[in-house]
Amino acid sequence: MKAQPRAGGGEGAQHPPGLASRLAASEALEAVMARRIALDEALAKAFAQHRGLPDRDRAQTRLIVATALRRMGEIELVIGKLVAKPLPGTASRIEAVLVTGAAQLLFLDTPAHAAIDLAVQQCRRFTPEGGRYAGLVNAVLRRVATEGRGLLEGADTAQTNTPGWLWARWVAAYGQADARRIAHQHLETPPLDLSVKADPAGWAARLGGSVLATGSVRLLAAGRIEALEGYSEGGWWVQDGAAALPVRLLGNVAGVRVADLCAAPGGKTAELAALGAKVVAVDSVAARIERVKENLARLRLEAETVVADVAQWQPGELFPAVLLDAPCLSTGTIRRNPDVPHLKRAADLAPLTALQRRLIDAAWALVAPGGKLVYCTCSLEPEEGIEQVRALLARHGEARHLPIEPAEVAGDERLVRDGFLRTLPFMTPEGAAEGSGMDGFFAGRVGKAE
Repeated sequence: MKAQPRAGGGEGAQHPPGLASRLAASEALEAVMARRIALDEALAKAFAQHRGLPDRDRAQTRLIVATALRRMGEIELVIGKLVAKPLPGTASRIEAVLVTGAAQLLFLDTPAHAAIDLAVQQCRRFTPEGGRYAGLVNAVLRRVATEGRGLLEGADTAQTNTPGWLWARWVAAYGQADARRIAHQHLETPPLDLSVKADPAGWAARLGGSVLATGSVRLLAAGRIEALEGYSEGGWWVQDGAAALPVRLLGNVAGVRVADLCAAPGGKTAELAALGAKVVAVDSVAARIERVKENLARLRLEAETVVADVAQWQPGELFPAVLLDAPCLSTGTIRRNPDVPHLKRAADLAPLTALQRRLIDAAWALVAPGGKLVYCTCSLEPEEGIEQVRALLARHGEARHLPIEPAEVAGDERLVRDGFLRTLPFMTPEGAAEGSGMDGFFAGRVGKAE
């Protein structure tokens, strides 16, 4: 799909109620689907275009776009049955209006008159082509409202909303039943997990959440992050409960010098610093390191930060503990990042696994004799997880697998397979509301002989 001219919507623009949030939603969705821009960036640009949107409208925009991305397979199935021929590539914005309108009608219980009228108004604001599609959008969405849910009867929800290449991979890795449970979890809006510097029970009580057995605080409803109690004073940071597990696999790090590689956005850096480690946080992108610094400043935590290519970094010292959170397909985070299946391709895997091999070897070279390396990824793909660690063990005779025990992850035996950490999205930690799940994460631990 090709981008087309956008409607105006900046500061001072006057819109009927609800139109600005729908404009922002269709703009953001088009950016993801037609130009492969990450959802957070697409939303930021849309909100900049529509300055002054109140928090409620911003939340509505996010919900519409996230729902459209999560349910894209079903939405395309319905629209495909109602549109005689696909829209041309130059009509990518009209397609985004159709998809966001259908998402509201099929899954968000938006009154039909509101969703359809606002979609038509969007079309009429687009120039030069948008207006001539208004009749088509009106007709299609009217049929979605009356026939859409019936057209979905009998559809395999899990498989329909999962790209074929991912579905095949998950079935091969985890079996049909678990692949289906993974895909179903991706359709749910995830809770908000927080890592706290101290007193998780106290923070859970103050914020109306619960304490997970793993130590994180989970909120089922949160609102604007910056408005929550404790944000400005740095009492906590946002981090999925699964993502908080790898740090504890390094053991007691108080006073220990730890290299945190590919550190941004800094959740694990903060964990290590809060535990008393002397952290060196390394990332290749200066802007990402600035974000780490900003987070540490808010949290009133300290760490040394370095902008460097981890694969080539030569610090002149070895570390008793090294943590590598390697770049990956991020398929374990789809429940939080529903743009991932639409941005990533099967062809992306080979270059990523080659990069991971370089990074894990570089990380291993930084481990002091007697030290340990924890390698982790937020991926469901075996090539990006267990296969990388097993290959490292095969390449380096001095490397020893240090099996992870369930006791290290709150005694939850589901999270450990063959001595490796493996969480899946449908696994809900003890202490959480049933079905709230967690991100898919892998971690393996390797020790270096003395």
